[in-house]
Amino acid sequence: MSSFPEQLTDRFRRFKHRHFVPNADQYEELATYGQHPQIMVISCCDSRVDPETVFSAMPGELFVARNVANLVPPFEKGGLFHGVSAAIEFAVLNLRVKHIVIMGHSGCGGVKAALDQSAAIQTEAQFISRWMSMLDDARLKVLSAHQMAPKADQLAALEREGIKTSINNLRTFPFVKEVEDKGRLSLHGAYFDIKSGDLRVLNHSRGEFFSL
Repeated sequence: MSSFPEQLTDRFRRFKHRHFVPNADQYEELATYGQHPQIMVISCCDSRVDPETVFSAMPGELFVARNVANLVPPFEKGGLFHGVSAAIEFAVLNLRVKHIVIMGHSGCGGVKAALDQSAAIQTEAQFISRWMSMLDDARLKVLSAHQMAPKADQLAALEREGIKTSINNLRTFPFVKEVEDKGRLSLHGAYFDIKSGDLRVLNHSRGEFFSL
């Protein structure tokens, strides 16, 4: 049996000493009374983009679901397992979050695989390509609008279009649309540039992203 990664052991001890102990009362309150976050963030698995770090969040402040390319599948009840849908259902109906943020980022490997289907190494099951097929329509839209653009610009455009796709898919969930229509839930798009540290947010009425 392989040993637990030493770097994680060291980092946990650092966390326990520097963060947990000074905030023990807060952790005890969270353990006793549960979590009550007002914001859900759906972000990418990418190790370079951590929502809690980007938003300087403390424990209990963000309810986070991460997956390849920060995608939300459209509402459907077929199949067997729905991890993202279950997280959304729990956040909206049980935690009653007031905001859902779809957080994309630059240089996304999943989106690159959607743009260039040979970009990802896959198993016979082709989990990545099947998952990224949710961006098929967005891909065609981007390629049509940016035919002559460099690949890097096409990728950035598809990363942002993917955020819009996920927001549209969120609205296919009846319980999401219901609470949004009642004004109890707001949906947001955000795009983090890893190199510059810039965060751009989606203006729904103009369909464009603007820097904070």
